[in-house]
Amino acid sequence: MRHSHILPLALSLYFLTLFLPSQARYHYHKKHKHSNYHNAPEISPSPSPFSGPSSPPDEAPCPSPSVDDNYRNTSNNLFDVRAFGAIGDGVTDATESFKMAWDTACQSESAVKVILVPQGLSFVIQSAIFTGPCKGGLVLKVDGTLMPPDGPDSWPKNTSKRQWLVFYRINGFSLEGSGLIDGRGEKWWDLPCKPHKGPHGTTSPGPCDSPVAIRFFMSSNLSVQGLKIKNSPQFHFRFDGCESVHVESIYITAPALSPNTDGIHIENTNDVKIYNSVISNGDDCVSIGAGCHDVDIKNMTCGPGHGISIGSLGNHNSRACVSNITVRDSVIKVSDNGVRIKTWQGGSGSVSGVTFNNIHMESVRNPIIIDQFYCLSKDCSNKTSAVFVSNISYTNIKGTYDIRHPPMHFACSDSVPCTNLTLSDVELLPAEGDIVLDPYCWSAYGISETLTIPPVSCLLEGLPQSISGNDVDHC
Repeated sequence: MRHSHILPLALSLYFLTLFLPSQARYHYHKKHKHSNYHNAPEISPSPSPFSGPSSPPDEAPCPSPSVDDNYRNTSNNLFDVRAFGAIGDGVTDATESFKMAWDTACQSESAVKVILVPQGLSFVIQSAIFTGPCKGGLVLKVDGTLMPPDGPDSWPKNTSKRQWLVFYRINGFSLEGSGLIDGRGEKWWDLPCKPHKGPHGTTSPGPCDSPVAIRFFMSSNLSVQGLKIKNSPQFHFRFDGCESVHVESIYITAPALSPNTDGIHIENTNDVKIYNSVISNGDDCVSIGAGCHDVDIKNMTCGPGHGISIGSLGNHNSRACVSNITVRDSVIKVSDNGVRIKTWQGGSGSVSGVTFNNIHMESVRNPIIIDQFYCLSKDCSNKTSAVFVSNISYTNIKGTYDIRHPPMHFACSDSVPCTNLTLSDVELLPAEGDIVLDPYCWSAYGISETLTIPPVSCLLEGLPQSISGNDVDHC
């Protein structure tokens, strides 16, 4: 009789222990709101300076991931993406987890927050726009690997194919780490619309959108440091409408024949510093578009690729203003071009105050080139207007050039000639053989302050009459 009261009590305790864990698991999977992503607009690939976006992105609804407190360290302001459900197996879609991590860190009251992509793991993210403004500084520390879906066929049909990861309206943001951003661009490069990918080496018509890997838009006080990024479908980095950008010690690589894989492209962006970096790709290592000023590029190793370019500018009769650009203490090797300024006929505006200083060339096809007749087809007609190119300085540029092209090429507009070109301590020798080709000049005005190799005797002295009459757009 004494044991008859014990048995019901034991059974009650047993069922209670089954019930309590189920309540804890239910609370553990609580869903969270993603305010800073879902209000983000889709951004067009080539905006006007400081123009707002037009339409919201279309997104497939995804379930919110769970939050794992084992990876959360709010006392140190560290937000590990695994705490928000991200699985770094290189297969599972981690987009929603990264959105949640971004939203949480962005709204944190801490002065500086770090979103961590941990080492040794690979995360797949679909096209996404991460928006600000955020409260305080924000760091995305990539020590692992980030990857997009693998090629056009794997890209979600309701997301933009023009961009992958976009950072929009952010002030005080750093993208850094020891990890890798793998653009997985191979299948994009093989689209028939890409140069020489069609039948018999032609280019076929058809949809050709390919995503820029990393894009910063209308943001300021940005830093990109220490990362490796490879094989973007198109540009690796693009800065549009940004201010105060510092790129330091990054490594960008893509095959020499990968189309349109510029390393860093800037447009309508000022106060830019690009230092101590290595870029090898299938297009320009750095391309500087319209609306840029106060750009300093130092200690860069560029090539194989297409060199460091200002332009192309003035396409579709547009106006372009570029000024105060410096490229110094750098190496350009095995490239189609060295330091280049390229403009379309029919444009307007100006390029001025450009300094190329202390640059070593290794087997470069066109070490020094100004091309005001830039054209991607054979049917570009002559036009009287042009972007005005003036006050360009080339100092201490030495090395070797590909013997198929002249080492210096100044092809300037008949109606808007280049002016105030200055050469000093330029020594360019053929990479093979002993024949030194003469420089080429057309409507180019300037001087050689020292003897050059080869001698530049084709520059015209003084100023042309059209420039003297101020009949040009000086910006």
